[in-house]
Amino acid sequence: MDYGRSPVARRNRLLPDRGHHAVTRRPRSERVDQAHYDRTGQTYAQTRQPDPRIAAAINQALSGIDTVANIGAGTGSYEPAGTVIAIEPSRVMIAQRPAGAAPAVQAIAEQLPIRSSAVDAALGVLTVHHWSDLNQGIAEMLRIARRRVVLLTWDHTIFRRFWLLRDYLPAAARTDADLAVRMSQLTSLLGDVTTIPVLVPHDCTDGFGGAYWRRPHAYLDPTVQAGMSLFAMTPKPALQQGLARLSADLESGRWDRDHKNLLGAQQLDLGYRLLIAQVH
Repeated sequence: MDYGRSPVARRNRLLPDRGHHAVTRRPRSERVDQAHYDRTGQTYAQTRQPDPRIAAAINQALSGIDTVANIGAGTGSYEPAGTVIAIEPSRVMIAQRPAGAAPAVQAIAEQLPIRSSAVDAALGVLTVHHWSDLNQGIAEMLRIARRRVVLLTWDHTIFRRFWLLRDYLPAAARTDADLAVRMSQLTSLLGDVTTIPVLVPHDCTDGFGGAYWRRPHAYLDPTVQAGMSLFAMTPKPALQQGLARLSADLESGRWDRDHKNLLGAQQLDLGYRLLIAQVH
């Protein structure tokens, strides 16, 4: 399908005729939440660099796909070469997208300003937990995709056993539980789904919640914390005692003794999952 010669022309061919130049607006209460997310996103370009091994898994999930819409695109991490349009609600995130990235439109997943069956695949990377209406967002992805919907998300029933949440930050574990979307809910909405575990490398370059499982000192870094929802959305006083205990355990060597089984591990299953749904 010909989307035009320039990226902007390709984007405009995907957009509906009505109102695509207007920013999609959320209710006031949700815009307050968006402002919080804007603050969380201020360090993304610094701490959330895409990991090539995770990128390879996403690209494999999109094998044979020519055109992609990246939903909740953020700063453009894991954006495959075939991306023809990116949808992102946060101006802070859009401003951090690199030169040459796919054209971005400020909008929300629940109201995608994209024509029906406009792209081969719709992609969402660690985004569904930020949506206000999951059912509508998934319905929109299925509407615009001709062949496939691919989501990277996580299974909280596995992630809650991560040493950071289990042993040090129960308040962050509660935040994660509130944020997480049940896998059963996603698979029910998507239909024909293949689920693939995405193991986290010990030297992962993308600073999401489980990235530093073998580098625990990183969780004491405020810049690293700022790029993680489980830190940014948990009140700081609720984290202080656990972080102080982690710092003391690292200083004394207790953390190394308690987690010696992790010290030589190359990758770890923390519950991150690729969901690949075929659109019929």
